[in-house]
Amino acid sequence: MERSEAAETRTQDEHRTGFERFVESAHHRVSRAPFFILCVAIVVAWFVSAPLWPDLKSWQVAIHTVGSVITLLLLVLLENAARRADEASQEKLNVIAEAVSELMRSEARHDPDLVEAAQRLRDAVGLEERH
Repeated sequence: MERSEAAETRTQDEHRTGFERFVESAHHRVSRAPFFILCVAIVVAWFVSAPLWPDLKSWQVAIHTVGSVITLLLLVLLENAARRADEASQEKLNVIAEAVSELMRSEARHDPDLVEAAQRLRDAVGLEERH
């Protein structure tokens, strides 16, 4: 049975790229309370710094720029982490479907209807592998 990229990456940790390790680390950090507190602190610092700026327009541009850059970077990192999680979940579902299909084939001696059902299940699993 052919293993997906996600399964290979999970079993061979030393073959993961630096980017993949960075994405996993960033995902774990930004999904916790300290990152949220950091974001709140940035907003509070920006808000109290209003009197230090020569005009309100540049004060607003500063927070919009920082927010946009952080949002873009997090979007890319979190989408990569989500894609990898989806691939891992699909791999697990495919393995379960394969095991159920094999069980159905072994029981097909007693129930001929299971042969067709097992084939339909195998076809469905094959469709997932092509996507």
